[in-house]
Amino acid sequence: MNTTSGDPALGLFPEPPRDNAAGLRELDADAGAPLAARMRPRTLDEFLGQEHLIGPGHALRRAIETDAVPSMILWGPPGSGKTTLAAVIARATGARFVALSAVSAGVADLRRVVSEAGRARAHGRRTILFIDEIHRFNKAQQDAVLPYVENGTITMIGATTENPSFEVNSALLSRSRVFVLHALSDDDIARLVRRALDDEQRGLRGERLALDEEALTALVNLANGDARVALSTLEFATTAAPLDSEGTRHVTAALIADALQRRAVLYDKKGDAHYDVISAFIKSVRGSDPDAAIYWLARMLEAGEDLMFIARRLVILASEDVGLADSRGLAVAVAAQQAAHFVGMPEAFYPLAHATLYLATAPKSNSVGRAYGAALADVEQTRNDPVPLNLRNAPTGLMRTLGYGKSYRYAHSDYAEMAAAGDLPPAKRLEDYLPTSLRERAYFEPGAQGEEARLGAWIRKRRGRAAT
Repeated sequence: MNTTSGDPALGLFPEPPRDNAAGLRELDADAGAPLAARMRPRTLDEFLGQEHLIGPGHALRRAIETDAVPSMILWGPPGSGKTTLAAVIARATGARFVALSAVSAGVADLRRVVSEAGRARAHGRRTILFIDEIHRFNKAQQDAVLPYVENGTITMIGATTENPSFEVNSALLSRSRVFVLHALSDDDIARLVRRALDDEQRGLRGERLALDEEALTALVNLANGDARVALSTLEFATTAAPLDSEGTRHVTAALIADALQRRAVLYDKKGDAHYDVISAFIKSVRGSDPDAAIYWLARMLEAGEDLMFIARRLVILASEDVGLADSRGLAVAVAAQQAAHFVGMPEAFYPLAHATLYLATAPKSNSVGRAYGAALADVEQTRNDPVPLNLRNAPTGLMRTLGYGKSYRYAHSDYAEMAAAGDLPPAKRLEDYLPTSLRERAYFEPGAQGEEARLGAWIRKRRGRAAT
């Protein structure tokens, strides 16, 4: 007899009977469901991609085939098969399969599922609890699952598009295996589309559909590794395709583009893609590759990244990685920030691209950061000696009596003939501007590129060093 596992409104699936294979048909979409749901793989052999996880001989496949599946987190981009893989695991192992969406479920729902799992366990049945978008569970909700994962009442399979290192608490993470899924390859997407075209029961075979190679290539390219996008776009394009005199629907590349409207961009402004793409962008500029830099900029802008986030990174980079090798870089970056803020999108790409290309092709130097870091180390690690008397401000008669500002020489005014202090040996410098204990420190070490080559010669001469 088939019983129900929780409230269907919460996205819980009916509990399969003892044979499990028949019961899991409840998970399969009916004829009126979207194509992506109907074509969902049901077995490991139907599953496309993720060969590094479920290919012959790999650990996860062996665990499934030997019914030794651990609690796990499936981490991967949209459309990579996380939900499908969880259902395939349940089908292959004969376990009860209960699904919750972290968007709508709460602690009370978790407790109800755990209670049912405890009763099933008493009768020798294991329960797989699938938690979609587990990164949306707060700490209390994740803590509610923890003891039941730990004592084996449930086998948890969590799915997330976010880095579990940041989104899943360490206790739950330590009791789970993390498996990383990748976006499907173009070949996988093409195979999936052809499978949908050839399948008469679940697919589009009965639609008398004609999809030429150009249209298939366009669909694969626009899907960007997302199986759901590929099938949904194909289905929508099919409904829009006109019938010819023989009753055949011809889907063209233009129709595919029109159906999708916009390429699926794998980008989340709060997730890993946000940090990964900006990292690639910065490293490309730093590495003086204008082609790569402008590509990553376009990726961010196309995905709707915050303009000021990009501009801030350019301003930082202008001092961090270009610095005094080309001081105009900072002015260009600040101007780009102001211009992007002023004009907004879509035209803001002009000043941001301008600054990106300028900085990518500018000479590079880390001397600004190194100089500050070396000075900061002395601030933190040595005694903070008083400011030398001759450098102190002397606004009152008492301060002047105490020697504040005494003997201070205003180099380029009072001693014009000595203004070029770099021409003097160290013993004849106009002033010692550092505290006595740090008088011999040299923090600024110019690089060899751009303007810093000239600065290097000047600073070595000023410090009394031989030119190198």
